[in-house]
Amino acid sequence: MQKTASPRPTRTVAASPMASLAGLLREWLPRQRWFAGKDRPVTDLALLSMTELFPGCLHLLVHAGHSAVPSPGGAPPAGDCYQLLIGVRQHLSPRLGKALIGRAEEGPLAGLTVFDALQDPRCAQLLLDRLRHPGTAGPLRFEGDPSVPVPAGLVPRLLDAEQSNSSLVYGEAFILKLFRRIQPGVNPDLELSGALAQEGCGRVPAPVAWFRTTHPWEATLGVLQPFLRDASDGWTLALGALASGDDFTAEARQLGQATADVHLALASAFPSRAHAENSRTAAAMTERLELAAHFVPALQPYVPGLRTAFGTLAACDPGPPAQRIHGDLHLGQVLRAGREWFVIDFEGEPSRPLAERRGVHSPVRDIAGMLRSFDYAARQRRPWRPEWARRCREAFCAGYAARAGWDPRTKHGLLRAYETDRAVYEVLYEARHRPDWLPVPMAAIERLAVRGA
Repeated sequence: MQKTASPRPTRTVAASPMASLAGLLREWLPRQRWFAGKDRPVTDLALLSMTELFPGCLHLLVHAGHSAVPSPGGAPPAGDCYQLLIGVRQHLSPRLGKALIGRAEEGPLAGLTVFDALQDPRCAQLLLDRLRHPGTAGPLRFEGDPSVPVPAGLVPRLLDAEQSNSSLVYGEAFILKLFRRIQPGVNPDLELSGALAQEGCGRVPAPVAWFRTTHPWEATLGVLQPFLRDASDGWTLALGALASGDDFTAEARQLGQATADVHLALASAFPSRAHAENSRTAAAMTERLELAAHFVPALQPYVPGLRTAFGTLAACDPGPPAQRIHGDLHLGQVLRAGREWFVIDFEGEPSRPLAERRGVHSPVRDIAGMLRSFDYAARQRRPWRPEWARRCREAFCAGYAARAGWDPRTKHGLLRAYETDRAVYEVLYEARHRPDWLPVPMAAIERLAVRGA
């Protein structure tokens, strides 16, 4: 097996590359799946941090300024910080054609070819070598669990699935998630998976190595975890069952049990609050609804009916204690290996502020997210299979109740409100990113508004 070259000492590049990169990045960034500002023109780009990880590879934190557009959850910041790994060389090999960002015409990189370094196997291997050898590189800190050895020379491949981050699989043994949209603080994907590992919860792959920055503020940049090579995600399995006409209730029930296991472990690892503050939660949900209706006119006729779900929440049983949760649970965030379900991607909804994602919430929020996901799957084939979705929802709740000791189906007011809030989020997301999918959450909106079920 070919050995990975040892990382060379890093140096801080004296001249800022933004004079060379700004024009190229303004064109390239909005085309990336993980770029959050597709509906907001990039007004300016500012370099927040730069480190030469190794010759020909720059690690950058770049602030992309936008014209302000409000969104559910409150007005967004004037821009976002993104993590970029930029390769620079004289000529780019044809096999890296898809990685091309452009050729710099001015500034310190004038005449050089600029590309996405994550798509270059050599750069990807050198990045892993950094994680294998804890240490520092400028403001970057590479850390890990010394009890888990990571072999050298693991062949990398970049996952091309749609997601809000970038992931590299090494030798089918480990997966490195690099967070693209960076916010100050510890990312919950590292925080929660590490805490769950300490609790002995086997439902979550434990962090093996990670890296962070100390400038311009403390923030998590990436996490390396074991890769479940023979696993299939829940979304793929559900669609397969629908296509073949197979029942999925046994899997849904076991998934409910796995979700409860994770919730119980999180409740043990982190302090809980007596109860979620329903009145405050209802007010925030109502605000998100009104903002979403402003941007998606199709939602407006249903606003009065949807408000009743949130009004009921403010007065209903407070339900289970508020605690740390997954925050964005759906069939794409779970993996099945053999007979076991595993839960991944604890980052939460990347569009939400980090402080909110690290806060405590009702576990009903996660449950509602998974119930909505069954509905999404059932609507991928025509004719729609509402009975399939109903059976899966029932089985999931039954499995959850068997482990958690309380049944989500008995919390009708809570469940309706959280499902409604999730459907409102889905409407706004689909309208902005996948208009062809908009009928899926709109069907749920009609059900929740008209029948209140």
